[in-house]
Amino acid sequence: MGTKRIDELKAGMVLASDLIAKDGRLLFKSGTELADNQIQLLKRVGIGEADVAPDLSDLTEDDVLAIEDYVREFFLYVNPDHPAVIEMFHIALELTARAVAGGWQLPDLNERRASNVEHLDDIFVTGMGTPETIVEHETELASFPDIFFRIKEVLEDEAASADRIAKVVSTDVGLSAKLLKLVNSPLYGFPQTIDSISRAVALVGGKELSTLALGISAINYFQDIPPELVDMQSFWRHSITCGIFARMLAGTQSGLSPERFFIGGLLHDVGRLILFKKLPYASTEAMLFARENCLPLVEAETAVMEFCHTDISKPLLAAWKFPESLAVMINYHHDPMEYPNPLEPAIVHVADNLTNAVEIAQGGMYVMPGLDEEAWELLGIDPEKVLNEAVSQYAGQIDIVMSAFF
Repeated sequence: MGTKRIDELKAGMVLASDLIAKDGRLLFKSGTELADNQIQLLKRVGIGEADVAPDLSDLTEDDVLAIEDYVREFFLYVNPDHPAVIEMFHIALELTARAVAGGWQLPDLNERRASNVEHLDDIFVTGMGTPETIVEHETELASFPDIFFRIKEVLEDEAASADRIAKVVSTDVGLSAKLLKLVNSPLYGFPQTIDSISRAVALVGGKELSTLALGISAINYFQDIPPELVDMQSFWRHSITCGIFARMLAGTQSGLSPERFFIGGLLHDVGRLILFKKLPYASTEAMLFARENCLPLVEAETAVMEFCHTDISKPLLAAWKFPESLAVMINYHHDPMEYPNPLEPAIVHVADNLTNAVEIAQGGMYVMPGLDEEAWELLGIDPEKVLNEAVSQYAGQIDIVMSAFF
């Protein structure tokens, strides 16, 4: 349905996003089914309009069948009987149904193909370039932002003061602006505006803010990806969504810093960006192979190039001297049980699968990467409660968090 004026609201309509008062208070959460008394309250407090979900009763039986067939295709490589997979399927089904009821059309096969990239040249050809040689070539040609290393030095110094952390981060004006937007977003939900880095350090924590700054500075490294190969806004939206989900899932575990997991999710596909830069044609071949054969993209990469994006991220993050705790969750997010302490990569693994599930309703191109059932069990969470709550929170955060980065 989209945005409705207050006098157009009727009992039974469902909010599509959180409803915030003029003073910043949360009035009703996304997913609330409005009653008459709630609508009267909105009128009294001066709310002029609300974003409401499409009415699923408008869908025909043929629509429902087409939606089910479309969504089911993305779940070919996961266990359909696993409780978490069942919940992700239901989430994808509902989001896709709401999108179609709101006017979105299910993509046809032609839309799920890449643009013509025959003119792109790969630096290496299959069988000649190993992940190590590809990364070495990349790091020799391009230098990482200086601010990254200054922040990393602060992160490694256990005695670093809050004032020193704030001074180092504040030397980069663009980075500081993004950080302030981020800490003022619904991701944190602080009741008052945070207007300085020193205040952000005090509220979020010095190490936590430094970790956020480290991840944001890494994004600036990737400025020359061929635009016809990948829509970078869509790539980063996927990455930020994974970061949001990883942060939420980390919050269900004791003793974990959620900010590390936001950055782990944000950079989980960083190896893929190097593949785009160095092997644009082969990357396209892998994407086409995945789409045409309904394969997870990570499997298609291995089939076409003989290695995948996490094989690239391992030497890359080592060359950047990335903090090991972050590198591990990025490098093992497709196979968390191969790491001796698998909980942290397992969180990003689940977040990545949930991200792919919600993106089905946004024109996602690739089947689910596959849920490792042992990794899921490590989290010890209720799939219906936790996954639905995560999606509900994400819906009210993603656009604002995206605006903090771009």
